[in-house]
Amino acid sequence: MAATLGVAAAMMALATAGSPAHAQPARTAPTPPPPPSAAPQPPPPVFGATVDPKLKAVMVPNFWNVERRVERPDAARLPKELRFVTTDDYAPFNFLNSDGILSGFNVDLARAVCAELAVTCVIQAAAFDAIPDAIGEGRADAAIAGIAATPANRATFDFSERYLGRPARFVGKAQETLDTATPETVASKKIGVVSRTAHEAYLRSFFNEAAIRTYADLKSAQEALKAGQVDLVFGDGITLALWLNGTESAGCCRFVGGPFTESRFFGDGFSVAVKEGNDTLRHAIDFALQRIWEKGVYTDTYLRWFPIGFY
Repeated sequence: MAATLGVAAAMMALATAGSPAHAQPARTAPTPPPPPSAAPQPPPPVFGATVDPKLKAVMVPNFWNVERRVERPDAARLPKELRFVTTDDYAPFNFLNSDGILSGFNVDLARAVCAELAVTCVIQAAAFDAIPDAIGEGRADAAIAGIAATPANRATFDFSERYLGRPARFVGKAQETLDTATPETVASKKIGVVSRTAHEAYLRSFFNEAAIRTYADLKSAQEALKAGQVDLVFGDGITLALWLNGTESAGCCRFVGGPFTESRFFGDGFSVAVKEGNDTLRHAIDFALQRIWEKGVYTDTYLRWFPIGFY
């Protein structure tokens, strides 16, 4: 779908220090929140998180409380064709593969939603800043493009329950003996972090006894870790997982402790966006997402795209 009209990309900003696979600075330029005075709290419970028996290090998150039953949608009120819009430049979430076919975690998840609702699935690509117009003008029914349910975005969209979070993580050398990451256990460590980000703000709020060293970008921090100039790097878990699973890390490193999921710093994660007021479709997508989790489809999809999990 051609990208014709734009909306300021800042309305889609995500509270992270980087973005998966390719840089999209317009999405990732939050103002760090003011440091709270309270001590860091443990991550909130993730209902039913599982460890795949074949990949014991991969914890698959679950954002659906299985004790809460979502009402099955009335098929007569649903469209026979569900039109999703996404982008094609945000690997591994939504991108064109070597055959020019739209692929990725979001694409597979959209298809699974359509299958659960027994509707025909149409997935179109658009420029990120053209997505609000596509939804608002009725050229698409739902957007699955890593859009955060921020207050600014809620002025334009209604959102499903979240289907993915953006936890922060520490990474250290593969031989690092530290298994936990608390203010006490890392107090003697040198920690690299990208400057002027929510991740730096979090470290200075809760891990300020450590030696915090800031870098202009994540790659510089990662290179410092590989060179032994810092003991740990703190940043966006998704981005770091993709680095650990890629060739640039050369198998140097691993996750240490975490995850850290405080929404005040790292946002509420990703949801499916629909036109404001389209409660019928929003509730149907919520139902489909929970059923996808219960059937194991979500787990299979997550493990396919994230062989090194970020939880």
